[in-house]
Amino acid sequence: MLKTILCYGDSNTYGYVPETGMRYPREVRYPGKLQMLLGDDYAVIEEGCNGRTTIHDDPIDGWKNGLDYLRPCLNSHKPIDIVILMLGSNDLKYTFHLTAAQIADNAGVLVDVIKDFTAEKQGFVPKIILVSPPEIGTGIRTSPFYGAFYEEAIEESRKFPECYKKVADEKGCIFFDAAQYIYPSKTDSLHLTPEGHRILAEELSKVVKSVL
Repeated sequence: MLKTILCYGDSNTYGYVPETGMRYPREVRYPGKLQMLLGDDYAVIEEGCNGRTTIHDDPIDGWKNGLDYLRPCLNSHKPIDIVILMLGSNDLKYTFHLTAAQIADNAGVLVDVIKDFTAEKQGFVPKIILVSPPEIGTGIRTSPFYGAFYEEAIEESRKFPECYKKVADEKGCIFFDAAQYIYPSKTDSLHLTPEGHRILAEELSKVVKSVL
């Protein structure tokens, strides 16, 4: 049976190019590379949206709330065997005034939705890989996104691993610390380089293979 993996995330799942604001080709962005590494026995679903939050409405683009679209997405792609959930970076925007611990708890809300909804709609709960997002880069002051993100976001992002691991342990998820392997581009201190996408795919492929 083909194993389905849903990659649910933000612009780093979408494949945002820091230099141009465009999108990396599928073979560059991490879900596409993950598909290539895992092979034909797996179907990797790319579900990345620029600016997506965990559970909050963006004051400019309210439709980027990750909670709102989660159930329809799960229903569209069922049955799903693994969900790779990597959200939280956009919750560090100044407008939300959230701590790393609060953001990790928000990610935990999404985990609960995944578990409850899939138990009802597909009859089993997928394995959930809860990814602690990469750090906000130290050059955020010179980033085009400065103003949405400030220096405080750097320190909060460094607390992600501890906070996300706590939630993962509480919720029975597989924890993955992206910051252990990757760091954002120097161009905007937020988005991954092609090398970052490659490394992320390689490391996540090891986790997926160990799970299935």
